Amino acid sequence: MKTDISTESCWLKIRAFAFDVDGVLTDGGILADLNGELYRTFDAKDGMALRMASMKGFPLAIITGGRSESIRKRFSTCGIKPEDVYLGSRAKMEDFNDFCLRHNVAPDEVMYFGDDLPDIPVMQACGCGVCPSDAVDEVKEIAGYISTKPGGKGCVRETIQMVMKQQGLWELDVQEYKKNF
Repeated sequence: MKTDISTESCWLKIRAFAFDVDGVLTDGGILADLNGELYRTFDAKDGMALRMASMKGFPLAIITGGRSESIRKRFSTCGIKPEDVYLGSRAKMEDFNDFCLRHNVAPDEVMYFGDDLPDIPVMQACGCGVCPSDAVDEVKEIAGYISTKPGGKGCVRETIQMVMKQQGLWELDVQEYKKNF
């Protein structure tokens, strides 16, 4: 686990979260049927962390090279607005900047989760770049925090929970949860 006091102190500034999908919110495996439909498996604990962040007012974004509308559908159940799901992203910095502008957050107030080469520019521009334990070496080298968990196996939950606990926000309001989800 890569972390230091400067990483943890930057967590107090975090006001938004953004994520790649494949390799971060999934284990990177993709199943395809004969019609070309792609299937992914997501960790329910990661989904709960996204809901917790959404309920506390953190803007959330998905910035992925994946193009399946099933991604937008999955994350709508986690509190991510459809307009904050950037599918087919080939220039992730452009989408990241659009997200920041639309939500009036500075790039250094966003925690971005990535695992592979296309994520590096955003990870370098954001307040804290996070990667799962099985990210590629180039990403691990520039990450501000390396999760103890691999992609699709709770790395998002682990990190969001730590950030929100540090900010005193990790508490489930059951009535709010029932109202929103």
